[in-house]
This record gives sequence, structure tokens and C-alpha cells, in this order.
Amino acid sequence: MKYWLFLMIGLTILGCKSKGEPKELTWLTIEEADKIAQGKNNKKFIVDVYTDWCGWCKVMDKKTFTDPEVIAYINEHFHVVKFNAEQREPVQYKGKTYEWVSSGRSGVNRLGYELLKGRLSYPSLVYMNEKMEPITVSLGYKEPVQLLNELKGL
Repeated sequence: MKYWLFLMIGLTILGCKSKGEPKELTWLTIEEADKIAQGKNNKKFIVDVYTDWCGWCKVMDKKTFTDPEVIAYINEHFHVVKFNAEQREPVQYKGKTYEWVSSGRSGVNRLGYELLKGRLSYPSLVYMNEKMEPITVSLGYKEPVQLLNELKGL
């Protein structure tokens, strides 16, 4: 009987604790982020610049961006944006239209080129202030601990 009582209390405590914890990141488009930045906003932005063929981008999505500590920290301090650097659809950003151009094997959207300052390396994270003005670009895959350390240094 005592075993079941402790088990029920433990499950209740765990259930209560997990209710308030975020389970995932809410990804924005670049257009949605641009609108947020034009209003009252007190969070910085992270733009995850990726491609469909990038293996390390997929690993980062599955491993880093699903880590509970990463999710909690990002949700508290940042807005997150997913941007496919090779998307062919035009993008409206800061009053300008960015088009896809043929380049290399897959081409690139001009906004991806601009965000990465011409260094087309994937995955890349572009850190931006509250008005979506670039702070810095961080190239390459990040383990959860690496990403958290990097974010806390901004």
C-alpha cells in the first residue's frame, strides 16, 4: 500500500512540474519576425539558416532544438526563425523583396546570402537584436551545451 501511495505522489509531482515546461520551440517565418520587430518587442532573434539537404541541420533540429534546457532558455529570451537559404519563393523582409538566384548546385535566396554575409555554410545561426539588426553569425552545428553557452554570452 505504501508503495502505491509513494508512486502516486511521485507521479503527481512529476505531472505538475511538467505542465509549465515548454515542450517545443515556436518557429516563425522571416516575415512574421519582421512584423514582431516593428512593434514593441523585448526579445532578440535567432535565425536558423538551413537547407533541405543539410544533414547537420537535421541533427540540430532533432538533438539541439529539442533539448528541454535549450527550449526553456530560447523561449524566455528569443524569438526563433527558420529560414531555408535555398527557398525559391520570394521573401518580403524590411520592405524589400529577396529573390532566389541560380548559384552553385542549388541556388540561393538573396536574403540567405545577405544574412550569412556571403558565407554559405549550413547550419548557421544569425543572432539579431530586438529590431532584427544583425549582431553576429555563428557557423556550424551546435550541441545543446554549446548553444546555451553561446546564447548566454550575447
